[in-house]
Amino acid sequence: MRPEVRVRPAAGASLAGAAACLLAACAPPAPPVDTPPAPAAIEVQTEDVARFYDLYEATGGQPSAEQIQRDYLDRGSTGLRHLLAARNVNAENIARALAERPELYTNARTCLASLPRIADRLERTFRNLLEIYPEAEKPPVTILVSRGKPIAIAERGHGVQVALEGMCSDLAAKVLGGDADDRFVNVIAHEYIHVQQPAERDAPTVLQRTIAEGVAEFVGELISGGLANVAVHASAEGREREIETRFLADVGKTDLSAWFDNTTAEDPGQLGYWVGYRIAKAYYRRAPDKRAAIRDLIEAPDARALLAQSGWYPGIALD
Repeated sequence: MRPEVRVRPAAGASLAGAAACLLAACAPPAPPVDTPPAPAAIEVQTEDVARFYDLYEATGGQPSAEQIQRDYLDRGSTGLRHLLAARNVNAENIARALAERPELYTNARTCLASLPRIADRLERTFRNLLEIYPEAEKPPVTILVSRGKPIAIAERGHGVQVALEGMCSDLAAKVLGGDADDRFVNVIAHEYIHVQQPAERDAPTVLQRTIAEGVAEFVGELISGGLANVAVHASAEGREREIETRFLADVGKTDLSAWFDNTTAEDPGQLGYWVGYRIAKAYYRRAPDKRAAIRDLIEAPDARALLAQSGWYPGIALD
């Protein structure tokens, strides 16, 4: 039985048309009356995008902070409200981003055309997840407009929030790679695995964060067919032994800056994603029961034990 991917546009919003196309593309035909009920829908919500661009059009692309607060944020979805609280997003810094980087929001409008094209791919992605991990939680994915960053966040109990202008930005193209369609699908897949994982503990070690991100990268690829962090993987090619030998020296540290959130103009950084992906892949390839391996990877209570059981070592050949 396949999961339903339900895309919920804003009723009556003038820019909801592109998002509404997703509904027709994703929703399966009505089942016969004797068919068992479908599993709970996995919603991809787009009403915040439509609401923002209605305001954007009405103000000539220059809404004030007061207008953003009243007409966008105060009427926002649950996912948008979570992003505001989790990542210090507010009307003032959205208005500042609009003034300082107007191209972010102009470019994001062109990405609206991507939404219908990703519909079938998202349906397959979520169906694949439920096939390999039937106990998956199914919170919504919210596509919204923010201040340019973060590109996407996820948290158990709160679903996934994806910033349209962030996903369509030059920064996303540099750090993540791929085209906009691929980024949407593969990043949503990656973040949706984070929703399934236990909450990250305070002050995680390099190894703990690496396992969490690597599992999301690996299982996300299994369900979507592509990597979320294409540029990071490309930057590490041919340097496996050197990078992973350095990684082993850092596994117990709580300073994550050598492995995460270290993108520069010259280097995508973020090599912890790549090392973690290789550890997760090694664990999966070694496991005789692949479904049990997926469960072990996602739930991973002990990062050191998982590393030991994976058979991974610096420079291991996996392809």
